[in-house]
Amino acid sequence: MFDGAYALAGALTGWVVGLTGVGGGALMTPVLMLFFGVAPVTAVATDLWFAAITKLLGAKVHHAAGQVDWQIVRRLWLGSMPAALLVVACMSLGKRFVRWDGLGQLIGVAVMLTAFGLLLAPWLAKQLAWSQVSEMHGRSARTRAAITALAGAVVGVCVSLTSVGAGTLGSLVLLFLYPRRMTPHRLVATDITHAIPLTLVAGVGYLMAGMVDWPMLLSLLAGSIPGVWLGSRMARRFSGRILQLCLAAVLMATGLKVML
Repeated sequence: MFDGAYALAGALTGWVVGLTGVGGGALMTPVLMLFFGVAPVTAVATDLWFAAITKLLGAKVHHAAGQVDWQIVRRLWLGSMPAALLVVACMSLGKRFVRWDGLGQLIGVAVMLTAFGLLLAPWLAKQLAWSQVSEMHGRSARTRAAITALAGAVVGVCVSLTSVGAGTLGSLVLLFLYPRRMTPHRLVATDITHAIPLTLVAGVGYLMAGMVDWPMLLSLLAGSIPGVWLGSRMARRFSGRILQLCLAAVLMATGLKVML
């Protein structure tokens, strides 16, 4: 049954996802739990599919604009996809859900760190030595690729357990490893593209366990689809620094919600 309140929440979250690349899990899961009283497991399960479908549309818009860095996306997938599959396997394809209570607070801290990283992005771009080294040659390029895959694995585990992290942790990783290469618009496009198959793989376990609330998901998508389209279109009209500041504000609020 269609629910207007869920649709409104989906529209607002979808707009944020399209504009900043973040919000599929970092915003929607807390909203479902805090404002709608949805059980944590159901919120995580439903949100994984909500994020995957919402970001699919956002990625299409960004890809059409040529903003996706596919080399970095593949490096992240190299770590995140096997990690997500491993977590799903450990959960017996969703039939058993094991959750560490402190993980949500840990993700909240990571979200806050991401926000501070965005605020300090111009300074970090000047300070990080790797930003002035060619990524196509030399030992540092291979090291950076390996660290990217390892960071992707961490993101994969976090997303599989909590639905949070595909955008927040991914943004932090990309900013610190590729400070000059990741312009704000490229950051959003690359991060969204990486998150799509990751959230789908993570959501399979919950789907097979029957934890996804389909009526709620359809109402959320009814609002998020036009919302993410609008946000993706608007992202190209913002200046780079303004987009970074908007993203930092979103992450700051989200981090506080998750930690509390």
